[in-house]
Formats: sequence, C-alpha cells, structure tokens
Amino acid sequence: MEPIKTLGVVGAGTMGSGIAQLAAMHGIRVLLYDSQEGAINRALSKIRERLMRAAERGQVETAHIDEMMSHIIESSLDDFVQADFVIEAVVEVMAVKKTVFEHLSRIVRPSTVLASNTSSFSITELASVCTRPETVVGMHFFNPAPIMKLVEIVRGEDTLETTIEQAQLLAQQMGKETIVVQKDTPGFVVNRILMPLFIEAMRILEEGVASKEDIDKAVKLGLNHPMGPLTLADFTGLDVDLEVMDYLYNEFHDDRFAAPQVLRRLVRAGHLGKKSGRGFYHYSRK
Repeated sequence: MEPIKTLGVVGAGTMGSGIAQLAAMHGIRVLLYDSQEGAINRALSKIRERLMRAAERGQVETAHIDEMMSHIIESSLDDFVQADFVIEAVVEVMAVKKTVFEHLSRIVRPSTVLASNTSSFSITELASVCTRPETVVGMHFFNPAPIMKLVEIVRGEDTLETTIEQAQLLAQQMGKETIVVQKDTPGFVVNRILMPLFIEAMRILEEGVASKEDIDKAVKLGLNHPMGPLTLADFTGLDVDLEVMDYLYNEFHDDRFAAPQVLRRLVRAGHLGKKSGRGFYHYSRK
C-alpha cells in the first residue's frame, strides 16, 4: 500500500488539532476543517505553541516548525475530495458524527477511508449512513495525540481487511502502536477497562472512604499507573466521561457503567476538568 500523502481532519478541537499536528510533524499534508468560526485559527495558534514547547524540550527542531505548520491547510469539506484518508474528530455525539459521515461519503473518492476518532461509539452504526460502509473504520487516538503511543483500530461489521491495513499504515506513518478491536463493541478495549476504574474511584470519593489525593496516590503507587484516575478523569473532560458512561450503560444495561451522582453534579455545575482546576480537584463533599 502507498503511504498516505493527504489527510483530511474534520474537527479542530483538542483531538482534531492534535491529530493534525501529529500528521504534519511526520510530513503528511493535512486538510483541516471545522464548522465553528475561528476554530481553525485557534487550532493553528495552539499547534504552533505546542511545537514551540516541544522545541524547547529538544523534541523538534525550531527551524522545522514553519515547515510543519505549512503542511496544515484550512479547508472546506468539499476540498476533501483530495484526501487519501479522512479522520473525523468532532464532538462525541452520535447524531453529529452521523451527519459528518453522511456528508463525507458523498464527497470523498471511492478508495478513501473514513475513520472516526470516537472513543466508544459503534463504527457499524456510523458506517450505516455511508454509501461505502466497507471503507469505514474506527481510529481512536488518545489525548494528547502527538504524545500518546496507542491507536485503537476498530473493525465495523462491514469493514474490509484492506481498510484495517490502511488505518494501521497511517498510524505507523505517524509513529504509533496499534491494536485491532476485532468486535465492534461499545467502549472498544481501553474505555471498557477505564470507565469502571473512573466510576469506582468517584464512588470511593463520594462515600468519603479516602480523599481525592489519596485515591490517586493509591492507584499511582499501588497499581503503578502514571496518573491517578481522578486526575485523568479531569484531564479527559468530565462532560466527555459522562457521555461515554451513559452510552456504555445504555448499550450494556450494566451497573459497572452507571455514572456516579458526583460526576453528574460536577458536569451540571460546569466543573468540567480539562486541566482547568474545576473538576474533581475542585470538589468538596462539604
């Protein structure tokens, strides 16, 4: 298979901009689209800032930053006819993703793979709105995309083996390790394991069994995790965590995935985490 030369990325938020940055760092031309006004400019500014910090740490050459930035091109969806491969990274709402996929399937070339960065949603359901479901695949990057090594490649019911291979090839081009999720199950592998961990840590906190600091310390030192579950939940975004838990609960009808009330209260109050200091590390039981 030929390496991917032009990648389309839909969504310029945290994950979309991270994927665009990663591809640009590896010499791939990126067509970046976002429907929100000003989103592309904000994303490009953040990407440059991240690259400058990476240069300060000696991870990239300062002299190469302008070249990397030149690989990312603000685009319309109609421009995606040029793309060899497309990754959707919009908000984690099934209806929104379906609209994007339905639109893309009418634009891209027949050979172009359509991948979703969803962390939990059914690839088969997303593919159902496409004219060529065999070219639809899950490609779940982890935040921050330029740093985290794993990509989950998820097979839908109609996904061809060649589609899986193309997704693996792209991940390898970007320096990633992959696993293949052979069965299109909600939450795939990582979130099937991670969400119950989050939930139990939140319940322990809510019950007053231990402080948030000690819960995180216990998991870091007792299980050798690099980050505690409450810190990680804040980092990923409590609104995203809740969306994923509710989706998994509705799919499995299993209390392992039932979101704790403390999480719902924090989300309703706007304490959404994402390194803002207003997630669980803003929480008090009093």
